[in-house]
Amino acid sequence: MVTPFHANGQIDYDALGKLINYLIDGGLEYLVSLGTTGESATLTSEERKKVWDFTAKTVNGRVGLVAGIGGNNTLEVVEQIKQFDTIGYDAILSASPHYNKPTQEGIYQHYQAISQNSSLPVILYNVPSRTGSNVSAETVVRLAHDFKNIIGLKEAAGNFDQINQIMRDKPENFLMISGDDPITLPMIALGAVGVISVVGNALPNQISDMVRLCLADDFTAARKIHSRLIQFTRLMFVDGSPAGVKTALKCLGICGSSLRLPLVQVSETTAAKIIHETKKIM
Repeated sequence: MVTPFHANGQIDYDALGKLINYLIDGGLEYLVSLGTTGESATLTSEERKKVWDFTAKTVNGRVGLVAGIGGNNTLEVVEQIKQFDTIGYDAILSASPHYNKPTQEGIYQHYQAISQNSSLPVILYNVPSRTGSNVSAETVVRLAHDFKNIIGLKEAAGNFDQINQIMRDKPENFLMISGDDPITLPMIALGAVGVISVVGNALPNQISDMVRLCLADDFTAARKIHSRLIQFTRLMFVDGSPAGVKTALKCLGICGSSLRLPLVQVSETTAAKIIHETKKIM
């Protein structure tokens, strides 16, 4: 989920509540609070606690709920997890450490520390375009076999050779999840179970319908939705995320398009295209 802000930069809790209900009504089966799309990097620790608490109370058990807790200081991440109020939450999503560029052994030990200190199941998150390093297939499979509470992977590397290796070697109950909207359909064709989506913030009905069709092996119908969303999806990332999807959400009357620096709103040209595409799809 995005984190809505007022124009003055303060968190807009009324809009967050509206967004949560919109997503649940749109058929999404679980929500992620304060992942990358939630601009978690620009929130204070106190703000994060308030957002997590508000989200859990608003969701009130209606769908699954995942908290994004990550960083490049393993000790700090572990401490956040120890202090996290797990009431209402079902799992933790934790991105691989950014900036440090750890070795595969460093990544393994980072997640080992998280696993050993988390009372909730853990979902790995591989997003090399943001972190500067890749979690290899071998490391993912090793973690999946070694730690029972590491239950899945949000995969956003876009490397299908790597995806193939993980699908072949992972434990049967380990969840492969698309972390990149444009490749959700082909990833499910290879055995992924769903998507943690940016586009789904604005178009929950369409994304949930497409995923369910894929999971039912009705790829003919799923491709029709996928094709209708190609241009919208592309526009979500032209001027950065979540600026694109917040523009769409503003068009839909869900929340404003304000972001916190260093992120800024999309250009007027891109905004016009997003508004046009949003109205066309809706």
